[in-house]
Amino acid sequence: MSNESSPWWHPGIHADRRPLLLTRNRILAGLRTWFAAGDFIEVEAAALQVSPGNEAHLSAFATEAILPDGGRDPLYLHTSPEFACKKLLAAGEPRLFSLAHVFRNRERGALHHPEFTMLEWYRAGESYDALMDDCAALLALSAEAAGTRRLSFRGREADPFAPFERLTLAEAFHRFAAIDLLATISPEGATDRDALADAVMTRGLRVARDDNWADLFSRVLVGLIEPQLGQGRPTILCEYPVSEAALARPSPRDPRVAERFELYACGVELANAFGELTDPAEQRRRFEAEMAEKARIYGERYPIDEDFLDALAIMPEASGIALGFDRLVMLATGAPRIDDVIWTPVTRGRGRCAPR
Repeated sequence: MSNESSPWWHPGIHADRRPLLLTRNRILAGLRTWFAAGDFIEVEAAALQVSPGNEAHLSAFATEAILPDGGRDPLYLHTSPEFACKKLLAAGEPRLFSLAHVFRNRERGALHHPEFTMLEWYRAGESYDALMDDCAALLALSAEAAGTRRLSFRGREADPFAPFERLTLAEAFHRFAAIDLLATISPEGATDRDALADAVMTRGLRVARDDNWADLFSRVLVGLIEPQLGQGRPTILCEYPVSEAALARPSPRDPRVAERFELYACGVELANAFGELTDPAEQRRRFEAEMAEKARIYGERYPIDEDFLDALAIMPEASGIALGFDRLVMLATGAPRIDDVIWTPVTRGRGRCAPR
């Protein structure tokens, strides 16, 4: 759909894109109506935050505030409205949703854009299973708004009206990689790098000397599992290892895994959900571990939002989810690239300052 040689604002290019963008607007209107009918309140999270988030592999855009006295405070464009939304849960909002513009550096491709729209919603006092039901309703609603019975992406299809497949990570590793994932995790949640490395090598995947357990876990997930998910019908991939769920609480059924699930359709990850962690001391420990990993890989770390940890101490039990709205529109329209369903994509390479 998009033409790399012509800008998106060229009339001919816009004429091709316009039907997809109008479908985007219909889906957006349908989502807002659905949330309003469920007694959710829409909130707006400030994009400028003292911390952009504390996940090792998320890269932020940094800026600074110049104060009236000339002082400077570092700030970041948020990678998610999550911290702000959870502060509102602590403030007493029981059900809320946000359609936020979020910003992620180092990301550009068919499924990634440096500025995109994140749909997040939260249910205080409700389990994350309720979010799975929400996802089923929203996928069906989006397909209806787009006038389609199928979600599609580059030759793969999924029926948004079909009952979702539900797989645990342990089941997925066994089915698609013949690896016993839980055998590499202790009852306390500690991971065994060498045990997983041995299993990964038997699958013919690369194992580097400096790979840790998380590196190997991600390599199997991305290389062998994710392409198989959401084929024919959407897939809920749940019960992530605790070490891979930095903001989720441990499962009461098995302390090795957490209340985290991801939603896939057509091999594309659409959403990431948590039964929310509300222990500020444990959250601080996880953030510090994530930032140590970020420093190891990228040579930088982000500050911890102390207000967020203070709010977490009074936040009620809740479940929350983040869904990539642009990706959902892509699948509902069959667009091949995320830029095709964004009204004004970020221009590449033409915004440089003129020479003096």
